[in-house]
Amino acid sequence: MGKSQKKRQMRRHNPMRVPDSHLPKGLASASASSSKTEAILPIIQKMESVDPLERKWACVAVSNLIQNDPSTRRLLQGKNIVGHLITRLSDSEEEVVVEAAGSLRNLCIDGGFDICAEMFNKNILAPLKTFIPKISTTLSQFIASPKDSPENAQKLVYEFADNVITILWCLSETSNKALNAINQISLVPFLMSFLASRDKLPLSTVTSAAQCLYVLTDENQPIVEEVRSNAEYTACLLGIVRPDGAAPKANGKEKDTSDAKAAAFRVLTCGILRNISPVPPPSIAATVDLDRDVVLPTLEPVLSSTDLQEIAQAAQQAIDQQESIPQLESLSLKHTPKSDHKTLSELELERLETRLRTVQLALEILTGMCATLPDPEIFSGALGGEDDNEEEDDEGMEDAEDIDMTIEADTSAAPGDAPNSPAFFTTLVAPLLKFVQPTALSFPPLGAPSPHPPTTSALSAIHISALECLNNIFLSMATSARGRSSSLGLDSTSGRAVFEAVWGALRLVGTEVSAAGQERRREMWDIAVGVLWGVGNLFKGALIPTEEQIQVLTQFCNATADVQVKVKTIGTLECLAQHPDSVEANRMISSYLLSLLPPNVNPPTPTEPLLQAVSALIDIYSDENMPYDVNFRQGRYLEQLVQSVEGVRKAVRGIDRKKERELRVRGEEVRDNLVAFIQYRRGLRL
Repeated sequence: MGKSQKKRQMRRHNPMRVPDSHLPKGLASASASSSKTEAILPIIQKMESVDPLERKWACVAVSNLIQNDPSTRRLLQGKNIVGHLITRLSDSEEEVVVEAAGSLRNLCIDGGFDICAEMFNKNILAPLKTFIPKISTTLSQFIASPKDSPENAQKLVYEFADNVITILWCLSETSNKALNAINQISLVPFLMSFLASRDKLPLSTVTSAAQCLYVLTDENQPIVEEVRSNAEYTACLLGIVRPDGAAPKANGKEKDTSDAKAAAFRVLTCGILRNISPVPPPSIAATVDLDRDVVLPTLEPVLSSTDLQEIAQAAQQAIDQQESIPQLESLSLKHTPKSDHKTLSELELERLETRLRTVQLALEILTGMCATLPDPEIFSGALGGEDDNEEEDDEGMEDAEDIDMTIEADTSAAPGDAPNSPAFFTTLVAPLLKFVQPTALSFPPLGAPSPHPPTTSALSAIHISALECLNNIFLSMATSARGRSSSLGLDSTSGRAVFEAVWGALRLVGTEVSAAGQERRREMWDIAVGVLWGVGNLFKGALIPTEEQIQVLTQFCNATADVQVKVKTIGTLECLAQHPDSVEANRMISSYLLSLLPPNVNPPTPTEPLLQAVSALIDIYSDENMPYDVNFRQGRYLEQLVQSVEGVRKAVRGIDRKKERELRVRGEEVRDNLVAFIQYRRGLRL
């Protein structure tokens, strides 16, 4: 079992908002599914016009056309829209530059890796680097003499800074090459200047700076050291998340979303502090227990106040009431809408998305905290707040709410020896299970795009982040308990309730996970089976398997091509097979595991799943006194295991000792255990 690992080149803190994976590959399919094909050519032509008003119109039109429309985005990408917009960053007219940056920013956020990589390869950093000192100088003037600058001029610069910073943040998640190039720009003083002047700048711009710094400090040692070693920076960050921290200002249309964005800003700052910890003296941050006194008190209200079902319903209402945006053909050059033009429904959806992204970020930070079993006192009371008026009809939600984390009393233990993990279990696991339960908008419908891709992207990201956190929790607890939940004072009823809650969520996700556009459903399954395995290891023998669970898990194991997911699924089945009284379920599982063994399986089972299956069979039938051991004897399993020995030996010999040393060691251990197990069972003469 492995914990949720972070890979820089694969991880996006802000997952693709508007995926296009449901579309067949190629421009032809995009053209067939886009209603705006005829609008593309005029945009490209006007992008090169001698009239600055037409160039500005073209940049704005890109933002309007790509909004929640992956088909048109792909068509524009095929017409080199990225190259055209990067060229406009060097335009002689400031407003054209601002609108070009806005469109590039929207392409980054909505489109993901491919578009960001294209931007980097087309040298977008060259113009972006020239903007940073200009923005710094202009903002310094605004802050020093705010009354000397027109409000419209300030707004233009703030929006431009926001766009530039967001592009840099997205690029930094594209590849190590892009990240290394951005490391050379010396962005930290630039970004920290926004955070230091947060009370004088718009909340949206400051939050973007915090988001960029959060991404740049994620396992990126040069930036981590630069921030960590500066006492002014760390004191500033600490000041933001303490109650007396100055809040950024919200003005204009930001007033409606200020609470959500303020929460996002504080959570991002917590993420930065965790990324750079431990903070060395003489910084004041070095004297603070960050997790106990800063991070959890900030995350707790964000998580405890969030009801995903309620947010999904509000989003659906906004979608149903959504006013249509101005159509391209009705736009005149004299009345060009700003690229940030938003209807009331769009503003509501944006506010809800901000809340969801903040929850996702909080869960991401929590996952890092649970990478090792932390001091349980840190979590005392955290995330424990429940809404007494909450009523859910969802079967999975009912499982989550009904969990009674009963702690087995051990009257013989001294007070100082009492196991601490149950508090950790109670205060974290039950609330997290609610974030695992899907809503009506969590995934695109089968065979169709989501009615609002950004909301769907955020909801599915929350489910996955919650599962990753649970995965780390149960792995840590299983390691601490060494396979005995009773050593942590945990009641088996709790384990069964957790297993059923996760399984209930998977039932809602469904098994149609291989279709185009359903990648998030598959990802939920891939991570959830790891959680099930973790729960199973901790409560082995207490979980009562059902026929549905066995059939679905074996089908999933056969269908997945991911070797590690196969291992986790086999591990889950192994745990389910060890319920003493479920003799028939044990027979079904063991028959499946035996079918994975050589010499009769074709094609051969990959090495790691094979080793897991062998190890599982040994573990299941290590106690011949179990009621289900009748299956081993009546099914003549011993003969099948004997026949598999040579195939297992061959598989182990095929593991490269230099490239996969740990796997080779495990393979040799399983091989030796198999031989010893066969000898043991023969000696029983049963």
